[in-house]
Amino acid sequence: MTTATTLALALALTLQASVPAQDPDVAALTRLEALWNDAHMRGDAVALDQLWADELVAVVPRMAPLPKQDALAFVRSARMKFLRYESSDVTVKVYDNSAVARGRLLRARELGGQTIQDNWRFTKVYVRQGGQWRVVAFHASEAGS
Repeated sequence: MTTATTLALALALTLQASVPAQDPDVAALTRLEALWNDAHMRGDAVALDQLWADELVAVVPRMAPLPKQDALAFVRSARMKFLRYESSDVTVKVYDNSAVARGRLLRARELGGQTIQDNWRFTKVYVRQGGQWRVVAFHASEAGS
């Protein structure tokens, strides 16, 4: 083996060792974040019912806090259709059997013939219940510019 090959191999092994494998819980929660967005786009109350814990309360701008059953009833009513539901800058931190996801959320929705744009920062609190991650709290606020 040449010196250049040995150095390249050593560098590759060093870089590989310095990059930690993704935590399985973080990977699962990242998938659930995508599921959350997709379920909202499709108006899928069944998927949201499975993702949301019974004690969920959603707090969003310009609305009263919504407990799970009220939020599901609203989704089932199909009075609002999402045209866009995209999160970015998402970070997930796991604390044993709970986790916090934070990020930015850009939404476009159609309600009563009007299109409404939302630019929010969000926080979700997850708990592990019966081996499954479920959302117990969702809070969003205006992101500003």
